[in-house]
Amino acid sequence: MKVLFAGDPHGVFDHINPLEARQADVVVLLGDMEPARPLHFELEPLLASGLPVYWIHGNHDADSDELWVRVWGSELAEQNLHGRVIQLADGTRLGGLGGVFRESVWYPSPAAARGGEPAFRSREAHAKSTPRQDRWGGAGPHRKHWGTIYPNEVDRLADLRADILITHEAPGYHPNGFEILDTLAQQMGVKVAIHGHHHDALDSSARWSEQGFKSFGVGLRGLSLLDTSTWHWSVVRPGELDQARAHRL
Repeated sequence: MKVLFAGDPHGVFDHINPLEARQADVVVLLGDMEPARPLHFELEPLLASGLPVYWIHGNHDADSDELWVRVWGSELAEQNLHGRVIQLADGTRLGGLGGVFRESVWYPSPAAARGGEPAFRSREAHAKSTPRQDRWGGAGPHRKHWGTIYPNEVDRLADLRADILITHEAPGYHPNGFEILDTLAQQMGVKVAIHGHHHDALDSSARWSEQGFKSFGVGLRGLSLLDTSTWHWSVVRPGELDQARAHRL
């Protein structure tokens, strides 16, 4: 199968259209979608072509009540890959982890507050310590934490197996990435890890042997294609900042 990965759209979807996606069998969005309308309306031309569409959320998708409704309340809500693994038509297993690490919940770095230890292991535990007036929907923590990663979400994924892992945050190769995502990918046995968030498409090939998997970033509104028969990666549409950041290693 050929899977098309779309970097952070940030409210622009015209480039993710049937013409650009004509080479693909599946389309996957890597978060920070920020649709101006419900997500299924923004992707209507793509959906009308019959291509399956999956997504994970980014931190900005929970920036407002309206955005939350347009993403999690859209007709594509069940296509959210966060915290689970699905099997594509050719048997390829695709897993997802949306959101970002936040110090108020969990920032897995020794230099962080609490030495990288979490303040809360789950959204449910966080909700219990959240003042009633700040609880989203009356039961959860603040709405923005729908865009936050909790340790129990990573733990659940670590018990699953996948060939491809998509995350919003970057793994450890990236200057702003997290080694714990390397560990997660290794525990899941993935061949390829793909992320958005940083608007970067840096060359991480020097780290692949050490990592035990290939890693790729997709830039701002970029499109890249992965062929699961050969694991060949190709850039269909460069990210809008790729050229300006080409000097970065």
